[in-house]
Amino acid sequence: MKILKSSIRVPIRFSETDAMGVVWHGNYLKFFEDAREQFGRDYGIEYLDVHAQGYFIPIVKSEISHKTSIFYGEEAVVNIILEKHDSAKIVFRYEVMNNTTKQVAATGMTMQVFMFVSDRTLELIKPEFYAAWEEAQNWIDA
Repeated sequence: MKILKSSIRVPIRFSETDAMGVVWHGNYLKFFEDAREQFGRDYGIEYLDVHAQGYFIPIVKSEISHKTSIFYGEEAVVNIILEKHDSAKIVFRYEVMNNTTKQVAATGMTMQVFMFVSDRTLELIKPEFYAAWEEAQNWIDA
């Protein structure tokens, strides 16, 4: 399998924790979003670039496995991997590390598809602009 990697550091704010000072489970999806945005900046394919080509890329599937806690005042590092697929889908895998303890706090996956902005119908074939972007990347063998 071919992949691309990126990562982002996320300081844990008070507003992201529950009454025990632990990162609330729903915030992991936000951390995944932060990582996708960083990935887009790193590889030159941001959400607005996709939209300018006439597409939305909604998430159709997400998974999270929680392993250990991250607490207020600590820092998370979100490692993100894009898997290269032949079909018209975008699959990211995530590893959220507690940068203070160096333990894996969570792992996860999101799957996105291409939808036309014009009529919100599903694109079943990989869009040309995305295929060209993929071709220009230096993919890593996993």
